[in-house]
Amino acid sequence: MAVGTMRYWAAAKEAAGTAEEPYDAATLAEALRRARERHGDSIRFGAVVANCSFVVDGDPVGRRDHTAITLTEGGTVEVLPPFAGG
Repeated sequence: MAVGTMRYWAAAKEAAGTAEEPYDAATLAEALRRARERHGDSIRFGAVVANCSFVVDGDPVGRRDHTAITLTEGGTVEVLPPFAGG
């Protein structure tokens, strides 16, 4: 397990009701599962996050399997919803 920070941007921030929160997980998949559980009362959170891109410690995840993305102690996960205009 690793402890770090998950940062939400734009619509993800609005759906989560916070700009950032800690993660305590070994993989990106586990961190996202726990975030969905934590924000289960938000109607939009799951739908927004399902359409997001992720950057882990400055490295874009792209289409890689989230179970294969190992999180680091003190790391950062950026949760980026799609947006227009660049």
